[in-house]
Formats: sequence, structure tokens, C-alpha cells
Amino acid sequence: FSDALEESVKDDAISVVVVTGSGDSFCAGNDLKDFLGGPGDITGQSPQARLINNLATFPKPLIAAVDGITVGIGVTMLLHCDIVTASESAKFSFPFASLGLVPEAGSSLLLPRLVGHHRAAELFLTGEAIDATFAAEIGLINYVAADPYEKAREIALKIAKQPPQAIINTKALMKANIHDSVAAVMKAEFEIFSLALQSEESRRIFEQFLNRKRDK
Repeated sequence: FSDALEESVKDDAISVVVVTGSGDSFCAGNDLKDFLGGPGDITGQSPQARLINNLATFPKPLIAAVDGITVGIGVTMLLHCDIVTASESAKFSFPFASLGLVPEAGSSLLLPRLVGHHRAAELFLTGEAIDATFAAEIGLINYVAADPYEKAREIALKIAKQPPQAIINTKALMKANIHDSVAAVMKAEFEIFSLALQSEESRRIFEQFLNRKRDK
């Protein structure tokens, strides 16, 4: 994913990028087995840090087409997208606290800024999933569509007809007043997230979750 984003930045023939999933979900989030078996540090040059930084600094328009379930990083990455479409069956959840973790990808700043503190607090602190209709109502997504990819492609083609440098400059201006704040928040999130990954609380929750999946 990071490779594709970095290549898209360099390729002048690409003026807008559409991100979508496959199968019955947009993104299932990080693999808990990797968290249990890994070093417990997502700061520095980890794949997670690389992806999140690429999303946060991507200069061209980024559109997400969400179908099915999206969890964790699958939802927080939407906060770095410029336009989001979703199917009626789409579900969105921020399960960080439920897993003994904290929000990431700058979401502890960006989500309250987008939907307001009270709604963000409910989403973060309960970890409960919301449907596409509610996601559109609070401004997390732009459109609920029968075919979210086709809707995203339709918008992408409109943007692709625009003067490319003007589009890049416009996006840069919209993000300029919060760029430094997002970078600082992401750094703090990475550090606290890494500490939480190594805690007994989160590791116990991961084991319980994986055991339930095996029992099924």
C-alpha cells in the first residue's frame, strides 16, 4: 500500500487515487497475531508508521470506496482521504480502547475536529460499530451509494479533468493550518500505542479475542 502511494506521488500521469477493498470488507485492521508476536513498537520505520505518514502527507486527491466492514486503521485512514463513498452495508468501528489500545493515525485530533467531541468520544470509548447512514450524517463519509467504487470513480474522473497543480495546491492549502498539529499528535499516538501494545491489559485482550475466533 505504501509503495503504491509513493509511486503515485512520483507519477505525473496519476492525478487522483481511489482506494478500495476486496471481498466482504474494506479493511479488517491490524493483525492481532502480528501485534502479539512483534516487537510491540510501531514508531520509527514500522510498516504502520510508514503507511500512516504516507496517508497524512499524500499531496494528490485521495478517495476511498468502502464496502463491508472497516475497522481500526481502515477507519482512521478515511480521515486522511479527501472524499469517501460507502455502500449501504458498510460498517465502521474504532475498537482501540476495547483492545486496550489508543487511537492512531492522528484520529484523536482529526475525528473530534470532523464530527465534534461528543460523537468522537462515543465512537472511541464504546468501540461500537456505526452504519453508513449514520457515518454520512456525522460527516465521516460523503456518500452512501449502491456501488461505492463506481461513485468514487465518477468523482475521480471529474477531478482528473481539473488542472492538476491547482488541485494539489488547493489540497495543500486546506491542510496547511493543521499539518504540524497532526504530525505532533501522530507522534504522541505512536508512542502511547506502542506502550499499550506491551501492556498486560492489551495482550490479555488479544489472546481472548484470538481464542474466541479459534473456538468458532
